Amino acid sequence: MATTIDVPVPGNLVEPFLRSERIPHIWCPGCGIGTTVNCFARALLNTKKDLRKVAVVSGIGCTGRVAGYVKLDSFHTTHGRAIPFATGLKLSRPDIDVVVYSGDGDLFAIGGNHLIHAARRNINLKVICVNNLIYAMTGGQTGPATPEDAITATAPFGAYEPAFNMPQLVEAAGASYVARWTTYHVKQLERSMTEMLSHDGFSFIEVLSPCPTLYQRRNKMGDGLDAMKFYKEKSKVRHGAPTSEIGLTRDGEIVVGKFVDRQRPDYVELMRRQLREHLGERFINDGVPTCC
Repeated sequence: MATTIDVPVPGNLVEPFLRSERIPHIWCPGCGIGTTVNCFARALLNTKKDLRKVAVVSGIGCTGRVAGYVKLDSFHTTHGRAIPFATGLKLSRPDIDVVVYSGDGDLFAIGGNHLIHAARRNINLKVICVNNLIYAMTGGQTGPATPEDAITATAPFGAYEPAFNMPQLVEAAGASYVARWTTYHVKQLERSMTEMLSHDGFSFIEVLSPCPTLYQRRNKMGDGLDAMKFYKEKSKVRHGAPTSEIGLTRDGEIVVGKFVDRQRPDYVELMRRQLREHLGERFINDGVPTCC
């Protein structure tokens, strides 16, 4: 009689990072947001971060739901206001890593002003922007990243407004780390997130992700698997490419890679320099003056 040997089944490495009681999630089949969360959890494993000192801040939208599924200190804020919340958190607790995890509409439309000035100040935030090229949660309207000629709920004959080139915008504003990947490039995205978590200064990663329910269906681009094939076919890795040359079109080449990795003083460091210059050493370690 044959005998069986019990082989231990390895657990899911990312499960400890998730609030399992909130599963199943709300994301549609084929959506890539869950893939980005997997990469993020593995990046946390790579960096061996103390999870008690990592916080996730998000705004409103499909990607904004990430804050509710990760087992970290997390804040699901008002629409477009993730970065102001995150800035306040980082300035009050400079010892913790603050990650802003949101979508293209939340960060670049209603939240665009905050994004620009956080990059200008080089606030030490880690910003992950999942770009599905559309307002997905609210019905598929044209957004700031929608490519020209794409069909949306508010542009039935094709979008005609020029879209933001996100990496170019944040680099011009002052970001010190800028990268772009797709949800097909899972290992590259994991490495990039790992780098970002160890970088000082305003860091930004754009992740192109499919929205089969709205963007792809309206534009006859197939399902989530078709999106992966599209990303594989159209993507070209060009590390260090000038961000002015990597704008996206509906069907054209997708330039991915790490485009910016530079060091410059972040906001807290600049504030401390100012205080030392004018107040000497009469301030607390966090840079708060002890007197007026």
